[in-house]
Amino acid sequence: MKFAIVGLGKMGSSILEGVLAARLLPLEAIGVLDATPELTRQKAAKYGVRALGFDDLAGAERVLIAVKPQDFPALAPKIAHANTGYLSIMAGVATRALAERLGNRRVVRAMPNLAATIKRSTTVLTALPEAAEAGDLAFAEALFATVGTVYPLPERLFDAFTAMSASAPAYLAVVAEALADGGVQMGIPRAQALRFAAEVLVATGELLAAKHPAELKDEVASPGGTTIFGLAALEARAFRAALVEAVERATRRGRELGRE
Repeated sequence: MKFAIVGLGKMGSSILEGVLAARLLPLEAIGVLDATPELTRQKAAKYGVRALGFDDLAGAERVLIAVKPQDFPALAPKIAHANTGYLSIMAGVATRALAERLGNRRVVRAMPNLAATIKRSTTVLTALPEAAEAGDLAFAEALFATVGTVYPLPERLFDAFTAMSASAPAYLAVVAEALADGGVQMGIPRAQALRFAAEVLVATGELLAAKHPAELKDEVASPGGTTIFGLAALEARAFRAALVEAVERATRRGRELGRE
């Protein structure tokens, strides 16, 4: 067995779907292990891959750990094997902690985001030298490329990236909801307001791929126009500072998770 996934929540399932869509590995080379034997059988049947028990993981070349970080201490002894490479998407759990609990330094740490569900994730990777030497890092690059773009990142920046990028869909969902509320307040029907907000966020993301944020803002905010008055209201409510603080507090929480 080439590859096993432990944890088939949204992220684990999305990554598996990316692997299958890209035909990165044949079906018979992939196994899954979920929270219960029944869930494992259901997910394996859904995707046409192998249903695994803990003992089966000893035969896997590489294992993706896609569980909540709080569950990892109890899980680690059940999945630890000396000849296996491990990939983790758990927030806050450093490569050093992974290696210690698994008794194995073939460890790659990854952080994707929810956009993996639509194959638009931004994923960052870091790895211990032993993982790079064994080809685990190269495998991780190919794996996460099936659900979006992949970048290397020093591990000291992982918690900040998690707070800024992996958490960003939640922040931007609040922005979209608030924009829609504003539209409703001004008379736009809610269903339309929600659609308008979602569409403008998608389009703005495309524009920002080619422009600096300040340039885009200045193009929209003409002198004496409506937008500059709206921006002034955001500044008066410390909108920027609130987002900066959200990233700071989420970063601190990521560091706390690594110590729990």
